[in-house]
Amino acid sequence: MSDKKVRVRFAPSPTGGLHLGGVRTVLFNYLFAKKHQGDFVLRIEDTDQTRYVEGAEQYILDCLKWCGITPDESPVAGGQYAPYRQSERKPIYREYAEKLVAEGHAYYAFDTPEELDAKRKEAPNFQYGHAHRYQLRNSLNLPLHEVEALLHANTPHVVRIKMPEDDTISFHDMIRGYVSFDTNQVDDKVLLKADGMPTYHLAVVVDDYLMKITHAFRGEEWLPSAPVHLLLWEYLGWKADMPQWAHLPLILKPDGHGKLSKRDGARLGFPVYAMNWLDNKTGELTPGFRELGFLPEAFLNLLAMLGWNDGTDQEIFSLDELIEKFSIDRISKAGAKFDFEKAKWYNAEWIKRTPATNLKTKVWEVLRANGLNVTNEAYLLKVIDIVKERCVLLPDFYQQSAYFFQQPVDYDINSVKPKWTDAKTDFFNSLVTAIPELDTFEPAALETRFKALAEEKSLKVGDIMLPFRIMLVGGKFGPHVFDIAALLGESETVIRIEKALEAFTA
Repeated sequence: MSDKKVRVRFAPSPTGGLHLGGVRTVLFNYLFAKKHQGDFVLRIEDTDQTRYVEGAEQYILDCLKWCGITPDESPVAGGQYAPYRQSERKPIYREYAEKLVAEGHAYYAFDTPEELDAKRKEAPNFQYGHAHRYQLRNSLNLPLHEVEALLHANTPHVVRIKMPEDDTISFHDMIRGYVSFDTNQVDDKVLLKADGMPTYHLAVVVDDYLMKITHAFRGEEWLPSAPVHLLLWEYLGWKADMPQWAHLPLILKPDGHGKLSKRDGARLGFPVYAMNWLDNKTGELTPGFRELGFLPEAFLNLLAMLGWNDGTDQEIFSLDELIEKFSIDRISKAGAKFDFEKAKWYNAEWIKRTPATNLKTKVWEVLRANGLNVTNEAYLLKVIDIVKERCVLLPDFYQQSAYFFQQPVDYDINSVKPKWTDAKTDFFNSLVTAIPELDTFEPAALETRFKALAEEKSLKVGDIMLPFRIMLVGGKFGPHVFDIAALLGESETVIRIEKALEAFTA
C-alpha cells in the first residue's frame, strides 16, 4: 500500500437496473476504501447517450441508499473533482484525444457505418486494427491535405487508439497476479465518438487520473479492455499514477455455467436486481431483492460471501465487521455460483438477529399492505419478537402474525373434525371456565393448568394441543401455543375458543 490516500470509484452506466454483481462491485470498493480510511466515489458514466435511460441514475442512488452505502463524492454530494457525470465533462476529453493523435498514438477515422459493414462482409474476422487499418478511410491512410479538408468540413469521424503490433502488455492484478495480452489480438478501440463524447476507454482513464483514483475494482468482463487502458495511461504520460487493478470474479448461474443474467432470474424465479426496476420504454418490471422482502444487511452479507471469505467459518457479518475483516487476498479468482436458497437463509438469519424496534416500520408496512391497520406499537413489537424466528422474507410477517390482529376467518377443520369427540368439547368448555380463575395469564401458568385439566379429563395432551392452536390461529403454524395465548390475552383467548367450538361442533 502506497502513502497516497486510498480513493476508489464505482462508475455505473445509467442504462437500466442495478444487477447484484454491480452492487457487489460497489460493496468491495466501499469495504476497501473504509478499511484504509479512504474515499468512495460514485461517478456516472453516461457517455453512451443512445443507451441512456431516464430515471436510471436516481435508481442507482436509491439502491446505494437502501444498502446503507453513502458515497463520499457523487453527482449529488459533489466534491473537489466535480462534475461527477461524464456527460458534463465532455470538453475535457477532446483535449486528451487530440494529444494522442498529435503524438501518433491515435488517429482520425472517417469510415461510415456502411463502409464498415461492407468491410465486415469482405473480411469474415474483421477487426479494425493493424491487419486492416491501412485499407480504410483514416488519417493513417489518407494524405494529410485530405485529412485536414475532412476535418475542416466537420466530416463525422471518430478517434481510434493505434494499438502496437507484435507486442505483449502485462500488468499485476491484485486478485489474479500477472496478466499478459498479445496486442495483435486487440483492435483499435474508438476513444472519441462522432458526437464528441468519449467512449468508456478514454473517459475511465482520464477521469481516474483527474480524480486521483488509486485502486480500480471492476468485473472480470473488463479484462479484455485492460491493454487499451494500460496503453492510454502510458501514452498520456500518467503511468506512475495508474491505479492498482482488481478484476472481480463473475457471479455465475446456479449451475455454474455462465454469468448470472436477468433472464436467468426470470426463468428460475428469483431477482437479480437490487430493487424493482421499471423500464419506462418497454413497461417491463424486473423484480428486486428489496421488494421481495430482503433486509439490506442480509443482501450485502450474501453478496460479500459471493467470491470472498475471511478464512473462518463465520458467515454472518455486519457492514462494520465486513470493513474490519475485508482483504483483497481473500477474494477468489474463480466465479461464485449464486444460490437463492442460501440467499434466503441469510435473510432469515438477519431477521432473527434484528431487534424488533428495527423491524417495526418494515413489518408495519407489510401488515398495512395486507389491510391490517396496527396502532398499538408496544403490542406490535411483542408480536414481531414472537414470530420473527419463523420468517424468511419480510412478507412472511403477515402470514405468521395476522392472527394476532384479527380473529381467524377460516379454520383448518380437516385437521380437527375426523378426531373430534364430545370429550374434547367438554375439555374446552371447562378450559373457558378455568382461564379466568388463573392468578396470572402467563404462558407457564396456562400450560400447567391446561395439562392438569387434560389429566382430569383423561385426555392426552397431544390430542388437544393441535385443536387449541387451530382455535387461536386458524391453522397448524405459529410459535409455542401458550405464548400465542398469553400475548392474545385472557379475554381474546376465551372468545376464540368459544367461536372455534361452534365451527368444530357444527
